[in-house]
Amino acid sequence: MELQQATTANNLANVHTAGFKAELNAFRALPVVGDGAPTRTYQVDNTVGHDLSQGPLQVTGNNFDFAIAGPGFFAVELPGGGEAYTRDGGFLLDSTGILRTRSGMVIAGEGGQLQMPEGTLPDLRQDGTLFAVPANGGAPQEIGKLKLVNPPAAEVYKGEDGLFRLSSGQDADTDATVKVRAGYLEGSNVNPMEAMVKLIEQSRSFEHQIRTIKEGKSNDESGASMMRLPG
Repeated sequence: MELQQATTANNLANVHTAGFKAELNAFRALPVVGDGAPTRTYQVDNTVGHDLSQGPLQVTGNNFDFAIAGPGFFAVELPGGGEAYTRDGGFLLDSTGILRTRSGMVIAGEGGQLQMPEGTLPDLRQDGTLFAVPANGGAPQEIGKLKLVNPPAAEVYKGEDGLFRLSSGQDADTDATVKVRAGYLEGSNVNPMEAMVKLIEQSRSFEHQIRTIKEGKSNDESGASMMRLPG
């Protein structure tokens, strides 16, 4: 119950986080090993999953805001090597013109890092092809193509840093069917009203369980007291 409350509270706290995917708890029943009825079981948390459903697309008009329309992920380069994946398309340029996430992760391109020339603005096509448009006019220059992936949902997990990774530890293959939209950001797919109601229900359920345990203890003590023989 404590894990459920923490997960729901975390979802609620990320209602306004771009590209956030709601976390889900999974539980399973295990048999109690030892003396007693073989039908006894107890429940343990199995894993924290995630809801990959599409969040609302919000118009920003920012040249460096991109959103994936439908399933898929942007690929980012990890500092220690390898890749991770995100739905948050709020990007920026560093001092050298490298395209990064707002947290500083390098955006992966199909042929390596994507670097914009100084004095240009991005023009991103639906297939992820990135062009640099001179701010003072002139012909667009093709920079490269964002690496867009769409691995099966069962093969990805969400890390503590909010990024997704393949369970196999490998890098995902590029998927040409993934489409992006420029000037948009994907909002969180957390329903705030639903999350708030769930948090209240979980809190009340926790209080009920504590009350039941206390009543059971009290009844046990009362029964033991009645069984004691005087003298």
